[in-house]
Amino acid sequence: MTSLLVAGGTGERNGDWGRFARAVFLRGAMTTIDASSAIDGDLPSGFRPIAALRAQAQPVAPTLGPRRVAASVARTDVLPTVAAVAPRIEPGLERRRTWERRYAQALRVSDALTVVLITVGVSLVDSLSTAGGMTDLWTAERLPLLSGALWLLMLALFRTRRISIVGSGSTEYVRVAHATLSAFGIVAIAFVVFQWHGARTQLILALPIGLLALLINRWSWRRWLTHKRSVGLFTSRAIVTGSRDDIEYVIRQLERDGKLGYVVVGTATDDTLDADMSVDGKVYPRVGSTHTVAATARRLSADTIIVASRPDDDPEFIKHLSWQLEGTAAELILSSRLVDVAGPRISLRPIDGLPLIHVKIPEFEGGQHVLKRALDVVVATIALIPIALVTPVISLLIALDSRGPVFFRQVRIGRDGREFTMLKFRTMRTTAESELAALSAQNEGSGPLFKLKRDPRITRVGAVFRKFSLDELPQFWNVLRGDMSVVGPRPPLPTEVRAYDGTVFRRLYIKPGITGLWQISGRSDLSWEESVRLDLRYVENWSVMTDLMIMWRTAKVMVAPRGAY
Repeated sequence: MTSLLVAGGTGERNGDWGRFARAVFLRGAMTTIDASSAIDGDLPSGFRPIAALRAQAQPVAPTLGPRRVAASVARTDVLPTVAAVAPRIEPGLERRRTWERRYAQALRVSDALTVVLITVGVSLVDSLSTAGGMTDLWTAERLPLLSGALWLLMLALFRTRRISIVGSGSTEYVRVAHATLSAFGIVAIAFVVFQWHGARTQLILALPIGLLALLINRWSWRRWLTHKRSVGLFTSRAIVTGSRDDIEYVIRQLERDGKLGYVVVGTATDDTLDADMSVDGKVYPRVGSTHTVAATARRLSADTIIVASRPDDDPEFIKHLSWQLEGTAAELILSSRLVDVAGPRISLRPIDGLPLIHVKIPEFEGGQHVLKRALDVVVATIALIPIALVTPVISLLIALDSRGPVFFRQVRIGRDGREFTMLKFRTMRTTAESELAALSAQNEGSGPLFKLKRDPRITRVGAVFRKFSLDELPQFWNVLRGDMSVVGPRPPLPTEVRAYDGTVFRRLYIKPGITGLWQISGRSDLSWEESVRLDLRYVENWSVMTDLMIMWRTAKVMVAPRGAY
């Protein structure tokens, strides 16, 4: 809120500078009025508009000291009774900041406990396992305590507890990983330079164990926060303003990702209609207009304003709105129709007061793809060891259930349109391909996909394998060969690719994956359009940390499957 503070009375004219200063700055001698009231002339009795005061007041040279200013004021007929006072925090904003501070403090305490337990525990185990045993406690724990302090410092410097990154997305995990690697990088340098005893143990054991423990700790807190937000706690009360079409688009995106923590309490449209808005069957009341959204936010204790679109005739609308929201809202969010562009590809670069949004163009070769391939080889190699152990059991179950081969081989389309043979454990009868034409009329899939919830071709054992995605385990061999990636778009059939249009072909820019966004978002329950959207989003915005998050969520989906048939 932009406020004007006007002092009443004329008693300061003959007083000294001290009495005038006290009259100006003591809150009891002043009244706060809204700037819009002052502009419209709707002032309380005894007050004069600021414009009139400025017109009557005589200018004072900027070089005058306090005493000369006071003397000059005493000689003029109009007192300088206008003072600017910083806006005060509204109760709604204070409530939000309170829970943000508490959540950040909880993260800080849990991080500290995790770091101390890992560094000190690893050091104790190392000391007890040596031939001489533990000699002096301070000597044994000096390095781990220093390592822990450095670790916590890096977590703070990398701003891993910033409230805008917690709760959703991979940024929080990326920052935790970067802070951890930076801390232990310094420890490694110190080990080389000073040859500290115990530094090698910290690097070999505390680094991987500690990083994993921190990530699990943050994931646990995120689950707790998501649960609290699902019942209306730890949320931000938001008002969306702009045109009705843009408001509808923003609300639909917010409702799609309920983990962001925004609860839309109303809309402020740029028209004069009083009609409420309905988005996907849910009604959102119209609580004001674009020009009164700041006052509406104060009235409803909304701490977030989302600007879906701004008036075309007011280029300074955002600046003035941010002034009016001072003390009322914590966030002023500008919506953009950059659809499915992930955060790491977007950066803001102000140039001489002009904020420019930079969108990084996707790249499909280079160092990141080499790193992705290295991750694929490591994960596939590790995964194939237990798969080799359970394959005889799975093979026996398949053979007892129906006659035919254990493995099912099918031609799929990989990167750049190249064909490859994909391996799966057989889950259907051997005559499944020839029976497809007779079942095409019962297709429940969308687009070029064929899906049946109760496909008669699936065997009894195959139904169990499909439910828990066990039939896809041999695809790790395809990953090791280089045909596929662990995470990527769904591998399409040649018949599907022939039905693609110009945009869907972008799915073939990278290798298909065993799992992906489609796998953890509903699989067969997704529409064709939604499946394509998720695949294209991954193709353009993937990262190593995103791959690790998808792998983790895939493991959870396998335990509690949804949309698998």
